[in-house]
Amino acid sequence: MCNSQDSHRPRVSPRPPSRTASIIVAAAMLLSDAFCAAAQQVGSATGLPVPRYVSLKSDRVNLREGPSKEHRTSWVFQRAGLPVEITGEFEIWRKIRDSEGTEGWVLHSLLSGRRTGLVAPWKKGETLTLFSEPNAHAAVKARLQTGVIGNIRTCDGAWCRIFGDGFDGYLLQADLWGVYPNEKVE
Repeated sequence: MCNSQDSHRPRVSPRPPSRTASIIVAAAMLLSDAFCAAAQQVGSATGLPVPRYVSLKSDRVNLREGPSKEHRTSWVFQRAGLPVEITGEFEIWRKIRDSEGTEGWVLHSLLSGRRTGLVAPWKKGETLTLFSEPNAHAAVKARLQTGVIGNIRTCDGAWCRIFGDGFDGYLLQADLWGVYPNEKVE
């Protein structure tokens, strides 16, 4: 557990461990410490987890090279609801990354906590099946093209219920950008 600093420490055995066992235990402790530190990162401005997914609030969002209006605009997003990942915070600015890996800074007021997902942007040109239940044998509700944005209603770690203009159903969580693997969204 990450809550207690000593809960993952090995107990002292009456017989000294071998050199190999000592190295393995030390490596496991370092990995555990690194995992716990990463799992507990929070933003300096909000205290919320970093990284985390949010969506764009506006149809026009300037992506800047640094956290101020004096920094050059490197990109302009023109799609409200697009999911982005917050990877850093500085005062009223949020460092974000889109599904293609483009990074930059935006004003926090241009972001929304509303969770959305982008249908499999890495499967360009394909269509994916939206089911009536979280089951690949359920009735087909719709076929969605890659790049469609859906509002995330829930995710159970394997399936997400998404909805949008003219569709509402279940998609494999692994086919959405905007939600982490095994993440539960309620």
